[in-house]
Amino acid sequence: MKVNILLVDDHKILRQGIKTMLEMNEGLNIVAEASDGEMALQMARENHPDLIVMDISMPNVNGIEATRRIKSEMPSIKILALSMHDDNGFLINMLKAGASGYLLKDCAADELINAISVIMSNRKYISPEMVDDMIRDYILKTDEVDLSAFSILTNREREVLQRIAEGESTKEIAFHLSVSTKTIETFHHKLEEKLGLHSIAELTKYAIREGITSL
Repeated sequence: MKVNILLVDDHKILRQGIKTMLEMNEGLNIVAEASDGEMALQMARENHPDLIVMDISMPNVNGIEATRRIKSEMPSIKILALSMHDDNGFLINMLKAGASGYLLKDCAADELINAISVIMSNRKYISPEMVDDMIRDYILKTDEVDLSAFSILTNREREVLQRIAEGESTKEIAFHLSVSTKTIETFHHKLEEKLGLHSIAELTKYAIREGITSL
């Protein structure tokens, strides 16, 4: 039985490379591609893949947020993060969002195929290079309060923050989210208040540090 896969990455050439590599395996079938988180949700609804190979740093809606939304709406779909980030913050946030695995983009083709096999067997897969650091960080932070953006901000606040950080105006954000400019101004004010930040530059730095966007 073939595994139907949705590829999500904002770099077309990378998607093409992964597609070619995976389709050399008879058990894997690429059913659709997406270039950002919004399109990923749409393609998941239309194609009902078994597995999504998900990048993290993408415009409009990032991979962590897209994973959270897809798993909330279609919990049976398995998600494998394929990321350039070897930071444990990204790993933990993807797992919390519902991903079944996390793999670095510099992995070998065999490891990617093995990770897919492990995940489709209802197990977790994490890049071996990151496991030791993850365990160490977990032990050190067990008693700490989680103050990450994914715990203190709502889904909509994170989306507004990402769009602000990516340079969209209040009008543009309001249009994309189908709300009034007044509503976006209120979100902007609440974000600064919640995070103790006082400018778009500071919000942008925070969004990049927390993995909400990558400029």
